[in-house]
Amino acid sequence: MIRTADKHAKIIEAAIRVFSRKGFFHARIADIAKEAQVADGTIYLYFNNKYDILISLFEEEIGKIILEVKLLLDSEAGDDPRKMLRVFALHHLQLMDDRRELAEVLQMELRQSNKFMREYRLTKFSEYLDIISGIVKQGQQQGIFRPDVLPGVFKRAFFGALDETARLWVLSPDHPYSIEETANQITDVFIRGINTD
Repeated sequence: MIRTADKHAKIIEAAIRVFSRKGFFHARIADIAKEAQVADGTIYLYFNNKYDILISLFEEEIGKIILEVKLLLDSEAGDDPRKMLRVFALHHLQLMDDRRELAEVLQMELRQSNKFMREYRLTKFSEYLDIISGIVKQGQQQGIFRPDVLPGVFKRAFFGALDETARLWVLSPDHPYSIEETANQITDVFIRGINTD
């Protein structure tokens, strides 16, 4: 007998694959059930509808990413905010490359302009971006980053550069630069812009 948590996770993983192939709007509950190898009715034991699956997918998958990033920052960057930005960039791009189906869903659905996505508050996504602004604030407190830099603006600009690069990789798997080269290049450009020296 499959445990409840296992079935929930199985449905989420199936939804990632289905949304990646068909797009959210064209995907049906029946498609997700078939991919998860469960009856259609089983989906409704765990989720109210397709939108509920998408929200859970965002919150749970981004929640896992946040935990991974925080662990990496603690273990690899110490208290150097420049290293922290580099670790964040490298991990984000590596993740988008390793989990292409998830990347595709995050990329496409975060960009949807429909009423549902506008009204839904992506709390975990905001928490993910706040890791970047937290790094900037730490760098400012240490006198490493310029005090006039607005952390809220920086986090969106930095994530935007990473996101656009990841989007190109999702659309075209052949890219001329390694993940490490790309992460270092993006990070260097931004760090030079906010360094005090």
